Amino acid sequence: MAILEILTLPDPRLGQSSRPVEIFDAALRDFVADLEETRRAGPAAVGIAAPQVGCFQRIVIVDVSGRRKTPNHGHLILINPEIVHWDGFAIGREGCLSVPDYTGNVIRATHIQLKAQDLEGQELAFEMEGFEARAVQHELDHLDGLLFVDRVVSRRTDLYRRKVYQT
Repeated sequence: MAILEILTLPDPRLGQSSRPVEIFDAALRDFVADLEETRRAGPAAVGIAAPQVGCFQRIVIVDVSGRRKTPNHGHLILINPEIVHWDGFAIGREGCLSVPDYTGNVIRATHIQLKAQDLEGQELAFEMEGFEARAVQHELDHLDGLLFVDRVVSRRTDLYRRKVYQT
């Protein structure tokens, strides 16, 4: 396994759309293992999408299980994910490995229904809410070439420079 280089703004590749995964093989499993190692190496990263490391396939990993009192489905590897229904909306603060210097307020659906495939190509279906739904929507945006800064409520009032803490 390897920690992959994360593309950061203003890299134009982050604006690319990703293609569906069609081959479910050992190479896919190896890539997902590297993607997971890269996510774990990121500061407090609850998700990562393949385009963030220059692989333009529809693959995301999300794991919000480390957040106490957050309803979730555990560690998720989502291949070819698609939101099939959404409901409600809320503003929340988001950050991103590909935009390391900023956070921002973004409007997202509060409840989603999601379909995807697993590493073997088997169909999956989930109903998600709250922070998990927000994290999945954030990662799915990467698959369509969108970053949270493209969705901030107002770049003038809702984009914040990330604090740097001295150790």
